[in-house]
Amino acid sequence: MGTLFYGTERVPVDVDDRALVHLQLAMVTKLRRHEGFAFSWRDENTSGQGRHTVWVHESTPLHFAYAGSRTPVINRAWVDALLATATTTPGMRLVDEPTDRAT
Repeated sequence: MGTLFYGTERVPVDVDDRALVHLQLAMVTKLRRHEGFAFSWRDENTSGQGRHTVWVHESTPLHFAYAGSRTPVINRAWVDALLATATTTPGMRLVDEPTDRAT
């Protein structure tokens, strides 16, 4: 289980390592294009916090921390699916990995 730390307050968002690397690629793609976007996520059921949405901008500090040391095979279709969510009203959110894996 990896963690995305958001902003100067380092808000932690726990995400599986495989999902986190795909999320990182999608977020960095948007930021390289100088495109801000909303990012939404749900907490684990045990935290009782519900859901969150933050605005991500190129000036926002992001830190992607991985539990494992190996980089997984990238599924380009998953990165594209994450990028597609960034243009929706709730913003980018973690979606299930498409079954058609393309590197």
